Amino acid sequence: MSTFAALREQLADAANEFTTGPGVLGEILAGMVDDVDRALREELEIFPVCHHSPASGLAMVRRLHEKRPAVIYLELCEDLRPLLDELHNCKLPVALQAFAGELDGFPAQWAPLSVVAPITEASAEYQAIAYALGTPGVELVLVDRSTDHVFQWSPQDSGPPGEPADTDEEVALHGDAVGIEIGDLRPRFGDLEQYLLHHGKVRHWSEWWDQYVEQPLTGSDYDTYRQVMVMIGSLFRRLRPTRDHDRDEDRERYMWTRMREHLAATGTDPANCLYICGAFHAASRVAEFGVGYDGEPYAIEPRTGTEWRYGLIPSSHSAIEAQFGSAPGSVSIAAATWSKGLRRSGLAAFRLGAKTTGSRAKRKAITPVSAGVTDRLSGFLSSPPPLDELDEAELLEWSVDIVRLARRNGYLASTADAIAVFETSILLAGMRNRARPTPYDFQDAAITCIEKDRVPGRRDVRHLCEILLGGDRIGQVGYDALPPLARDVLDRLAPLGLDQTKRTIQRTLLDLRADPQLRPCSDLLWVLRRLLPPDAARPIMGSRGLGERSIQESWDLALGRHQRRLVELGYEGVTVEQVLEHRLRREVVAADATAAVALAAVEDALVYLEQVRLADELGTRAVALLSAERTVDDAPEVLRRIRRLLNHFRSTGPELPEWSRRFVTEGYAHYCTLLPIAFTDDDTGVRQVGAMLGFLFGMENLALSLGCDHTQLELAVRQSHPESPDKVALLWAAQFQLGLVTLAELRTRCDEMLGNPLVVPSFPRYLSGFIQALESAPALKPFVVELLSKAFGRLPDAVLLPWLPTLIKTLRSEAADFVPGLVAEAGRTFPATLPAIESWTPPWSATAAVAAPASVPATGPATDLLFAHPDTCTALAAMLGHDTTWQELEPGSHNGPCAEVSALVERYPESAESLAGLLPPTAGS
Repeated sequence: MSTFAALREQLADAANEFTTGPGVLGEILAGMVDDVDRALREELEIFPVCHHSPASGLAMVRRLHEKRPAVIYLELCEDLRPLLDELHNCKLPVALQAFAGELDGFPAQWAPLSVVAPITEASAEYQAIAYALGTPGVELVLVDRSTDHVFQWSPQDSGPPGEPADTDEEVALHGDAVGIEIGDLRPRFGDLEQYLLHHGKVRHWSEWWDQYVEQPLTGSDYDTYRQVMVMIGSLFRRLRPTRDHDRDEDRERYMWTRMREHLAATGTDPANCLYICGAFHAASRVAEFGVGYDGEPYAIEPRTGTEWRYGLIPSSHSAIEAQFGSAPGSVSIAAATWSKGLRRSGLAAFRLGAKTTGSRAKRKAITPVSAGVTDRLSGFLSSPPPLDELDEAELLEWSVDIVRLARRNGYLASTADAIAVFETSILLAGMRNRARPTPYDFQDAAITCIEKDRVPGRRDVRHLCEILLGGDRIGQVGYDALPPLARDVLDRLAPLGLDQTKRTIQRTLLDLRADPQLRPCSDLLWVLRRLLPPDAARPIMGSRGLGERSIQESWDLALGRHQRRLVELGYEGVTVEQVLEHRLRREVVAADATAAVALAAVEDALVYLEQVRLADELGTRAVALLSAERTVDDAPEVLRRIRRLLNHFRSTGPELPEWSRRFVTEGYAHYCTLLPIAFTDDDTGVRQVGAMLGFLFGMENLALSLGCDHTQLELAVRQSHPESPDKVALLWAAQFQLGLVTLAELRTRCDEMLGNPLVVPSFPRYLSGFIQALESAPALKPFVVELLSKAFGRLPDAVLLPWLPTLIKTLRSEAADFVPGLVAEAGRTFPATLPAIESWTPPWSATAAVAAPASVPATGPATDLLFAHPDTCTALAAMLGHDTTWQELEPGSHNGPCAEVSALVERYPESAESLAGLLPPTAGS
């Protein structure tokens, strides 16, 4: 402890001066010095880093050029190692991803699981990766816990790890994945962070870090950098919440165990190795710390049975900032600082694809860094950081460029605004104890001087400053680094002649009649339309449905913008057709699957895959789901889809599939059983009951031909006793359809309700029920038009006006089912011209004005036949809305129309004789 003895005494004196005794403060200050000394004396050189830190990146480049290590141990999930070899095919920033769709050993509600580790060119980890992969004989070993352990160590009783995906397209490049980065240096003690932000006169942690850590360490020597970073990591480590202790220490035990295992297996000299980890973990105090530990080895839990898929996805500065809580634009500013630091120092950064010279055999023996540890902390903490001189040329260039960029985006900026931005930047830097304005000072000055009361374009001044200082760089995964599915998609779309790697929207026209070779491209685009977000492949012209094929199609394609989603499809299968097939099977066997979901899967299998066998399999599952359902919430969807499927099967095949016949019979029995309950259940809406009746009456002929019993439906209707007015109207419509109620009786009931002041307020609900009944009783369309006319003519405004929004909403939501029939019926009922309206009489009023005949028809052969078999005449009269009361005939009576007909025949015998001549002679004629 002699190296830092003086610093230790100074910190102890400070603790005694500011407190009544050594206490907790003295322990923290002394412990920080101990952590620094322990890390620097370790035989295996520890390189502490902070994620996306230009200072860490520059220090890494210097140290790699100086030491030329043979083995690099990197704090990153060990199972991501194979992905690093594909980075040379990518345009940074990109993210390493591990994805699992089917879980084994984790809660089912967590699916899917995703882990991402973003990589930028300015990060220290990328410099180490580029050096290791580009230098012959250098081995790169990832030592952090696997992605499986990331979720194993998460609380199983809480929700799935990760944050919901942002709605912004550029911010949501990582989706809802769990982010992993090397060196997350941020206080986990909230009060400490607020204290630092307040006294540093900054708004965000990224700005504080840039001012007090990045700028002082950018040009410092390696020893100072290491000691300061370990000290900061030790401070944040000692001021962390207690709940994080076990997780952090387990990670450190895991990493040291893996490093000792590798050293023992390869016999590598630790002096030729470099351990790169976050500064937080460099100040570790676990017993397993160091390569010289000889105690009980740490037991690493085995992985679960979850099968993980690995790949590279595009990333962006904004996505990294959003996922890790950095200030907007901070990663872009870090990239600009990194580029400036390289120019100033003259360092040559490592990049994949640029081979470096040297081999393991030619390396010189390296003296361990710990052998010559000197105290650099005392001088760094006791002296103010060197202040950079004002670079007027750089600041002036920024000021002019931001005004030019603002004018292009609709702002009324001028040269005076550029001068104001220049002077305000210097003023803000002076207020914050900085001689040289930082990009954050310049950004604040630009917002103050240029931002108006509104944003004239899509970008505000803050966004324009980010663009000026480097922009939101968006990475891209190269073709060779894509999974087989993504490469297959790009190959199959090659005939379109589009560059699908571009992030812009590209339009293409497919004339399938003139060029049938484009038909496979069309089929693929429709499958992508089903699997990817709506704007990834958007049809402008053309459609695809059951039995429907377009002859021309126009598409807007943005597959480059949705490259992450395309890569994740590659984790589920080799082709998009295989992925869709697997998804359809998973959808119908899921715990929340319903008959409507299964029918939708059947339709997708026929439309997109054209697989009859798969459709039969999914349809069989739909029958089982329908039989097991205890609610009728999805009855409208079930009715709509089964109708469409039956029409398709009738038009394309000689007979219906077996599963569809079973679905009709099972559905008939199922809905008959649930009908009385649905009528009385308050949680079942009128739309659901109307759809049930539509299924029962619409499928009745087919169901009866397949062996169902009509009595079951009649009993279900008779057992139904609803109380809600709209459901009562549905019941009346069902009774009318069964012949239990005549149209005249329905008209009488409704007229009585319109004349009853107590019932008038609820009459619109009856009318809504009749509208819903059109699905099951289409013969009621004239009657519904009649009721609507009477309602608008007789209901008071206090009842009619509040009901109109409900009527409009009902007709709009069910427009495809009800509106065409009602409009057609209204067109037949009402006059077509305005002059005809004045003399028009409603047909229901005219029917009511016709008096019943007073006389009774006389007996005769026709009359006797009708009286002997009245059922047919009664049914016809009921359908036409006439009275079906039969009166008694007086035997032998010849008065009435029959006698008049006889007299007419006797008066004009020529017609009867001509008719008799046409008929063959009969006996007795």
